[in-house]
Parts: sequence; structure tokens; C-alpha cells
Amino acid sequence: MIRPLIATAAVLSSLVAVGGAQAAPKVAKIAPPGPTEWRTPAPEDVVVIDTNKGRVILELIPEVAPGHVARFQELTREGVYDGRTFFRVIDRFMAQTGDPDDTGEGGTKKSNLKAEFTFRRDASTPFTAAAAPAGTEVGLLKSLPVVSQAWSWAEVTSDKKVSAWGTYCPGVVGEARDEDVNSANSQFFLMRQPYPSLDKRYTAFGRVLVGLDVVRAIKTGEPVEKPQDRMTKVRLLADIPPAERPSVRVVDTASPWFKAEIARKRAARGADFSVCDVDLAVDVR
Repeated sequence: MIRPLIATAAVLSSLVAVGGAQAAPKVAKIAPPGPTEWRTPAPEDVVVIDTNKGRVILELIPEVAPGHVARFQELTREGVYDGRTFFRVIDRFMAQTGDPDDTGEGGTKKSNLKAEFTFRRDASTPFTAAAAPAGTEVGLLKSLPVVSQAWSWAEVTSDKKVSAWGTYCPGVVGEARDEDVNSANSQFFLMRQPYPSLDKRYTAFGRVLVGLDVVRAIKTGEPVEKPQDRMTKVRLLADIPPAERPSVRVVDTASPWFKAEIARKRAARGADFSVCDVDLAVDVR
């Protein structure tokens, strides 16, 4: 259980892969995405986290958890996350932070958040399927790996939508809580490795675009003894002065490049294929 409350810049020549398999076989590299195959995330949805270990850049996905994204943006702009330690870090699992008290038992005075474990996907949702195992579909919604009911179910649902949820691949951002499913407040965690047993139990609302190596370099401990690793400064891209604001692009998951990347990984992994295997090209300048 995740216990919360009481309970560098890459350049085009070195694309960042945020896939997850540790033992995936080597596959031939392909050319980077073409000029029209990129997506520029909304600057309000990009978070730049400077830590003593290096820089981490996240993309927030409001389509899947609007309440959690709004809270994260709010706390970021209030400076709540500046200086917060990584107080609970488990190898091959996740790194937890966001406690204003840096104890693992604190939170803000704001009301707790209602769980957003699943969301409803309709025909306009920017979802790209990568596979369709056992009556479901797995793929990407922007940068977030997602599992969904098969789209055919929309024909029999009253709202013509299907249920979907973020799946916990490496780099996915989740909100911590205690036993009450509606107890999330400010603490969050960054996945170091895949852990799908968290699916539909903790709200997933974003993903690391750059800096997964930084997340994996944070000192481990449960709790961390005398934690020194911390987020020194957390900002929304929209709030960074233009002169120092990085330019962030992510491959468009509807592009031919991305579809070829899915096909390449599926061919390489065979029956072991997971959506966590799919690399996401990111260009930060």
C-alpha cells in the first residue's frame, strides 16, 4: 500500500525512451520522428522538477484525472512542493514525495480529493491502441499508458463511452492515499518500475517525460534514513520565464513513427509484449 497522509534536457539526437521492460531483447533503431510527427503539450500540463539529482519533466493528463491535475497545478503554483524530500523510496517500485511536513504523514489544509481511478473514454479521446488482449485495449493517451474496455462496448453503454484507467508503467505519476480511497491530498509518487497491481487502486494522472534515470537514482528506504534527496524547485512550464523555459515536444501517438514503434516492439517482444515496452520519443531543448 502507498502510505501518504497519516498512513536533462534531451536533444533530438538523443531521444528519451520511457518504456519499462528491463530484459527486453535489443531491437534495431529506427529514424527519429519527422517534423510533422511531434506534439507540443500544453505548458500548463508540463511540470519541471529540479532535484539535487537532476531534472525531471512530467506531463499531467487532465483527461484521466482532472481533479488531481488541478490540485497538482495549484500546489505547484503555491510553492508547496519546493524543497520536499523523497521520504519513501522502494527499489523496483516507486519514489514518494509531496508531504509538506516531510514525514510521510502530512498533507495540506485543503480538502482531500475524490478518487479518480478510472475515467470514461469516448470517440474523441486521443487514445492510440497498441494491443487488444482479452477484450480490452491497451495503448497511450498522450504520454500516459492506459488500459481500456474494448471500444465495441460503447455500442451498449448508455453514454456511448467505455471505462479506462492509467496503468502503472515506469515513470507514471500516481497520487498517494491512506485506507480511505478519497483521502489523497498532496503526496504523490513516481514509478521506478512497472507495478500493474496499483491499477484502479491509486489515481494515475501523469508521466515522466525526461528524468526517469533521476527518479531511479534517488536514495532508497522505507522510510529513507535522514532523506537528503529532494525537489529543490517545482514549476509549471507555463510559469517559467521565457528566457529559461525549455522547449518540450513529445512524439504524436497518432503518427506513423509511433505506430511503427508499436509494431517494432510487438514483433520483438512477442507474447511478452506490454504497453510499458513502448518507447516514447521526447525532444527537450
